[in-house]
Amino acid sequence: MRKLILAFFWLAAATAQADVYISIDAQGGYVLSNVHRPGRHYERVISDRIDQAGPADAQLITGRPYADLVAAAALAYDVPQALLHALIKAESGYNPKARSAAGAVGLMQLMPDTAKEMGVEDILDPEDNVQGGARYIKRMLTLFDNDITLAVAAYNAGPDAVRRRGAVPPFAETRRYVPTVLREYRKLQGLADDSPL
Repeated sequence: MRKLILAFFWLAAATAQADVYISIDAQGGYVLSNVHRPGRHYERVISDRIDQAGPADAQLITGRPYADLVAAAALAYDVPQALLHALIKAESGYNPKARSAAGAVGLMQLMPDTAKEMGVEDILDPEDNVQGGARYIKRMLTLFDNDITLAVAAYNAGPDAVRRRGAVPPFAETRRYVPTVLREYRKLQGLADDSPL
């Protein structure tokens, strides 16, 4: 059966030009996907080189501002580029000089103490800021067992607020922020708005 499934996807790859991953679910069935989600173990069965014409979501990501910086940070900290872009769009609208009333700074709106903890030397330097933000969201993903919703909530409201409730905290800003980031994240991955993460 696996050979039949793989043969089908090898044939599909000739026209689709996309990465395809396979994993085994809890019931022992095969799960095929063109999206590699954090926290799940996949084996790539079809690989599409980045310089080839790729899926629409890859083009959406590579066409974004600071795409090279985001790609490097995503690779360094094993987080999805789409998630970093979604956070940057929500946090600063890609403005590297953005400052919030609360004191957050730069593309990923790092608080000075968080930036220092993440090893950021120049909080206004786009590369340094994105590296620090990627390191921080990776920490949140690890802390919340790769639950992207809770990690994004913790990025906004702080991990303690999320841990105390075991859910997205009832803060108005966070309740607006989380769906905004997740909507953009899904869009950049070519997923429907209600697709599971």
